[in-house]
Amino acid sequence: MSDDKRGNERVTINKEFESFDAFIQEYVTNISRTGVFIKSQQPLAIGTRVNLRFTVIMDDIETIEGVGEVVRVEASPPGMGVVFRELSAYSKGLIEKLLVQHATSEG
Repeated sequence: MSDDKRGNERVTINKEFESFDAFIQEYVTNISRTGVFIKSQQPLAIGTRVNLRFTVIMDDIETIEGVGEVVRVEASPPGMGVVFRELSAYSKGLIEKLLVQHATSEG
C-alpha cells in the first residue's frame, strides 16, 4: 500500500477580485489563451496539477475555472507559470473577452 497520493491530489488556487480592472492589473500581462502566471511567495513544484478558480466582477460576477499544471517557477517576481489543461468553453470565452478588451484598451 502506497502513501503517495500526489497523482490524484490537486491544489486549489482560488482568487477573488473586486473588479474586472483589478483582475487585469494582477493578471492580464501574464495571461494567454494557453495559461497564466500566478504571483505567489510559495510557488508549487513543476508538474503540480491545480484547480484554478478566478472570480471577477464584470457586469455580473464571473468565474474562470479549470485545471492547470505548473510548468515553470520564477523567483522575480515570485510565482509560477500554469498551463491550462482543462477549461470550460465558458471560461475560454471569458479569457478571450478579457484579452480582446485589454488589446482594445491598449490602443
